[in-house]
Amino acid sequence: MDTTMNAAPAYDFTAIDSEIEARVDDLLTRMTLEEKVGQMNQVSPNWDAREELEAAIRSGQVGSVLNVWEVAKINEMQRIAVEESRLGIPLIVGTDVIHGYRTIFPIPLAESCTWDPDLLEQAARAAADEAAAGGTDWIFAPMVDVARDPRWGRIAEGAGEDPFLGRALAVARVRGFQATDLAGGKRIVACPKHYVAYGLAEGGKDYNTVDLSERALRDVYLPPFKAALDAGAGSIMSSFNEIAGVPASANAFILRQILRDEWDWPGVVLSDYDAIGELIQHGVAADHKEAALKAVLAGEDIDMMSQAFPDHLADLVREGKVPEALVDEAVRRVLRLKFMLGIFENPYTDPALQADVLLQPAYRELALRVAQKSAVLLKNEGSLLPLAPETKVALIGPLVDDQPELLGSWACDGKPEEVETVLAGFKALLGPKAALTVVKGCAIEGRDGADDDPELDIEGAVKAARAADVAVLVLGESAMMSGEAHSRAYLGLPGKQQALLEAVVATGKPVVVVVIAGRPLVLGWMAQHVPAILMAWQGGIRSGRAVADILYGEVNPSGRLTASFPRTEGQIPVYYAHKSTGRPVNERGVIQFNRAHKVKYLDESDLPLYGFGYGLTYTTFEYADLAVETPEVPIDGIVTVSVTVRNTGERAGDEVVQLYVQDLIGEVTRPVRELKGFCKISLQPGESRRVTLNVPASELGFHGLAMSYIVEPGEFKIWVGPNAYEGLEGRFVLEA
Repeated sequence: MDTTMNAAPAYDFTAIDSEIEARVDDLLTRMTLEEKVGQMNQVSPNWDAREELEAAIRSGQVGSVLNVWEVAKINEMQRIAVEESRLGIPLIVGTDVIHGYRTIFPIPLAESCTWDPDLLEQAARAAADEAAAGGTDWIFAPMVDVARDPRWGRIAEGAGEDPFLGRALAVARVRGFQATDLAGGKRIVACPKHYVAYGLAEGGKDYNTVDLSERALRDVYLPPFKAALDAGAGSIMSSFNEIAGVPASANAFILRQILRDEWDWPGVVLSDYDAIGELIQHGVAADHKEAALKAVLAGEDIDMMSQAFPDHLADLVREGKVPEALVDEAVRRVLRLKFMLGIFENPYTDPALQADVLLQPAYRELALRVAQKSAVLLKNEGSLLPLAPETKVALIGPLVDDQPELLGSWACDGKPEEVETVLAGFKALLGPKAALTVVKGCAIEGRDGADDDPELDIEGAVKAARAADVAVLVLGESAMMSGEAHSRAYLGLPGKQQALLEAVVATGKPVVVVVIAGRPLVLGWMAQHVPAILMAWQGGIRSGRAVADILYGEVNPSGRLTASFPRTEGQIPVYYAHKSTGRPVNERGVIQFNRAHKVKYLDESDLPLYGFGYGLTYTTFEYADLAVETPEVPIDGIVTVSVTVRNTGERAGDEVVQLYVQDLIGEVTRPVRELKGFCKISLQPGESRRVTLNVPASELGFHGLAMSYIVEPGEFKIWVGPNAYEGLEGRFVLEA
């Protein structure tokens, strides 16, 4: 895959520099064992015990910190580390900058629906610029977990269900975070997470067990991490979950064999929050001392917040259970990163930077553009949208004028008061003469769905809808219904929102629903009864204006789904790149007892409600004249395919041209389709363009019976079209 997004420079934190290595060697020879262990300790400062914190920094017992927001506090900690500790080693300051620092962008799952790596690189760079002005050296992102279960709350933080698209967006975000021209000349290192397969948690429950084949691990879940590291990411965060019975924090297979031996990666491995201590709860360590032993032997370099390393690692070395050379390797990686970050030379942050960098107009405008391009139009029956400016609108729902919930989870230093709500977006677009009636209707969640919801006003909503030309309902989740530790078993509208929706639909007035959420929801009733649905996600500080711009046609929606919407929770996991099985649903099946026996439900379709790659616009596109220009391709060659795409509607619009393949016969079973190429094009009404897509044959491989990556000769199907379920079909052959 070509992972070069544009010519903007970015730091490569995996490049080894001989001068830096010499400086690391010098420091290591002068460090005590306790000082070495200190570099492997990351803490969230307890300001109520400030004297203890300062003493720990002064004595070299702390190597990095997280969750510090005030530049003055960061500078003071750095001053103690640099000027008062014996060796003057600065701290690294880490922050969870998931979708913006102060200028909050749409949640990452929404951002991925842009299918625009260049745009997301710009968004990541803006976030890094603001983070640099706030004193951050280390961004705990991007999350590159492949996620195919919308019950899992952290699906909000990633790029969805596909490893190929996930790779492209992982590269873009790493490059943006590690850009070379950040505020104050600062450098920031990215930290892809959560390594690995965290998104496969059983039952969609966060932190839960993961059990998968090594082949699935290597073909589906590892590739986005490999792409992020190849793009120069200098650190990685190991995950909370176990993998086949071994928790990630003690898993030498993923931390040593794959990262170090196979990938030859020189960066820093950071545990997740208290994950080393949680080896006790996993049941593989009796106490923190054994947890520290297992984690360091497996390959953890830094202990985030468990105190297992600082309390026990030095003793384990003295007892001969941990070779000091192993500690030296970990500390070498930490010190190398500090030198590469430039914090030895420039440990302090200028407090005046924030006034010029945070929320600057260019970043607010970028946030609007990303929100506009993230939204996915799911339905537009009868071309109800876009609305005419003079339309009399009843604006209904608990999320019509709610600022905090549009920020989404992990909103970093975002401020609710800086969010444009949907109501504010309507007013800004339409002006003071806007024909709007506003009724909240109900709370987001209510009191566990109880009838005594004090905000329940379905009667008022119905009255407003009847008096309007169109009812626009803004429904969905609160910010804290997705994200870490926020899994859901039921994915319908929470609280009384479904009752509100049904009552408004019953008026017979045209209804538009804007869905604000952090995950795909189950929208079966809505899809059947509502003519227009816009998935706006949790769109950040400019979400409201983006929604207004789309509903009124100022912007033609262009988002395409990156995670499938199930028809019902019972389908989960539902994703496009499934296997055929011996009795595929699209074939006759085996007739037994007068019934076709094949892989399907008795009471539901096997297809998602809205599938991967799907999304509508206010225009239409036609695909024609597919040409497989290389019907026979050498195994080290390039597959070249071209197709004509024509805008057959009356508006200019963007189309995401998607290329999928199927390996028809493999050494092991292969998915029915796999994304292997895409591009986003803009066409004027009536305009046609010949689009050429190139797929290196090396992209068509997989891990075979011997668990090595192979590219097999043989016949392939290929589709080019608007999503994973439609498209023109061709064939080609890979030749040995």
